[in-house]
Amino acid sequence: MKQGHQGWNSGLMIAGVVVLAIAPLIFVRGAEFEGADSKAAAVIQDINPEYQPWFKPVFEPASGEIASLLFALQAGLGAGVMGYVIGLYRGRQEQAQVQSRQQLEE
Repeated sequence: MKQGHQGWNSGLMIAGVVVLAIAPLIFVRGAEFEGADSKAAAVIQDINPEYQPWFKPVFEPASGEIASLLFALQAGLGAGVMGYVIGLYRGRQEQAQVQSRQQLEE
């Protein structure tokens, strides 16, 4: 990839992410955005109204805001770990390329 096109590619990627984030809010007005857990619980209750969960959560957040905070924290930590691993492997790959060039020059 040429260096001149890298800026355009980054801009297009950012624009795509913004469109993907905003499009559902525009096209699905008034919809309730709920998590998969509550939808699964509703389906289970429809199938078997007498179902009792096998266990209770170890920690129950006091409010929805705290649950959202913990979810965002988990997502941030996961993104950080993924970024670190990708950077680590990319660094190893670049180091291997440098070493192979040095061996060819000798």
